Amino acid sequence: MALARVLERPEPHSKRRLRLWLRLYGATSVIEREMRRFLRTDFATTLPRFDLMAALERAPEGLTMGELSRRLMVSGGNVTSIVAGLERDGLVCRRSPASDRRTSYVALTEQGRAAFVAMAREHERWIDQLLAEVADEDVEALTDLLAELKHKAEARAEAGRLR
Repeated sequence: MALARVLERPEPHSKRRLRLWLRLYGATSVIEREMRRFLRTDFATTLPRFDLMAALERAPEGLTMGELSRRLMVSGGNVTSIVAGLERDGLVCRRSPASDRRTSYVALTEQGRAAFVAMAREHERWIDQLLAEVADEDVEALTDLLAELKHKAEARAEAGRLR
């Protein structure tokens, strides 16, 4: 009888929020694993390279190494390594403005832009296939809820209320 009462108790809010985090993480992990596999098999590239190229695609004038690091939320060393490989492959170029030779901007080359457009087109198709079983209205609802979740989590983190 005592076990039945324990099982009937509502789950504490903290447990539900933890379960939410675990579900988000699980879904993200599955999708990310598949994207890594698709990029590796179809384009012989990695997700970090794709992400860096995506950041550069949104900034045609180029970005500094520091801006790339902040946008990708990775260390400067990681960005340097990825840029070096993309530069070696002719997909990005670095340039320094005459006014500040210490700063270098990284931008996609024409070859890099064409390669990214091809990858992005397939990426969109893969995501569409992977999530095809999710109803359109659920996609809209989840998108809205996740935007709200992100906004609230960012506000909470910025306010330093995570202690």
